[in-house]
Amino acid sequence: MNLQKMFEMQKALDERIIKEKGLEGQDLLPNLILALQVELAECANEWRGFKHWSNNQQPCTEVTILCTSCNGTGDENEEANLEMLMEGKEGIGYSPCDDCKGTGKLGTKNPLLEEYVDCLHFILSIGNRLGWNDTDTIDDVVVQHLISDKEFDTAKTFSCLLSIAYGFHFSNVEKRTYISLFTTFFELGNKLGFKWEQIEAAYMDKNAVNHQRQQEGY
Repeated sequence: MNLQKMFEMQKALDERIIKEKGLEGQDLLPNLILALQVELAECANEWRGFKHWSNNQQPCTEVTILCTSCNGTGDENEEANLEMLMEGKEGIGYSPCDDCKGTGKLGTKNPLLEEYVDCLHFILSIGNRLGWNDTDTIDDVVVQHLISDKEFDTAKTFSCLLSIAYGFHFSNVEKRTYISLFTTFFELGNKLGFKWEQIEAAYMDKNAVNHQRQQEGY
């Protein structure tokens, strides 16, 4: 995994946001920490393994993306037909949607991976903010940490990450705490079944989406 490239990409995105939102000179670290905690909770929610009260404890790793052009019907005339029917008129008939080729679907997505990568964005932002983006050190420790194969289960790993993130609210936090955050986060990814190549590709995709959102006035 090219951590150096991701740190640089995240820095470019964050600098763009700060400039375009007029946030220069503000202490944004508390926001980043809270955002990370929120995303970790959302990731746990997609994992579902802690929900002993539910019959569905399987990770949410595939959902269908419905076509917005035809509202998932496959008919490009869907809106026009609906309006005409509401007016008591006969519809103009079915015509296959060009965007989805009449299927009503645009593919699938992996919500668990998406939430995991959202967490990574804020972990990178925190590292850049604190100047703790020494990727050589992080790479070595991450590999050693994963090889050690700790006996934490997935639920405890989520809780551990939330606890580490909370510690960043205090002024005496040290770099080793950030490295612990990073290594535990990649341990979580390993437990969730993600390969480093998957994580990197998903990060690149979401980074592009975040730039597009800024372009559109998000």
